[in-house]
Amino acid sequence: MSPTTLVVMGCVGAGKSTVGEAVANRLGWAFVEGDELHPAANRLKMAGGVPLTDEDREPWLRRIAGRIAAQESLGLDSVVTCSGLRRAYRALLADRNGSVRFVALDVPETELARRLAARRDHFMPPTLLRSQLEAFEPLAADEPGVTVDATGEPAEVATRVLEAFAGLS
Repeated sequence: MSPTTLVVMGCVGAGKSTVGEAVANRLGWAFVEGDELHPAANRLKMAGGVPLTDEDREPWLRRIAGRIAAQESLGLDSVVTCSGLRRAYRALLADRNGSVRFVALDVPETELARRLAARRDHFMPPTLLRSQLEAFEPLAADEPGVTVDATGEPAEVATRVLEAFAGLS
């Protein structure tokens, strides 16, 4: 059986890391934190409150796509976190990576802002939320994925993701 890669995506504060890791743990799959693959220059730029451009994101997205390809070549099922804000970004991740399925975490802007205000020790400041919301393109019907309500406790959201993911197979 071919491996599966579940890309947990959404704007900053959606819960990608927390939910993604919970899903990976429940499934016994590998977990890849996409933020760890950002070039240092991107992290510095975001920490300074400057939104990334498409050109800034491309090397990062290619690193994630490469990690997905490596996991596939090993036959490993994986959960990967990545904002995946634009359709073009998601296409880059899925290109030549047939295992990719997307789960978009849907959180209202007010809740995202609340979460970000409470968050400490993260390189991305709350001021970048607006730029992410402006860049975000919802999953289209022809993309392999689903959108999941990501309000509530992380364990509850992880359960919703697993239920939605079961419908993707």
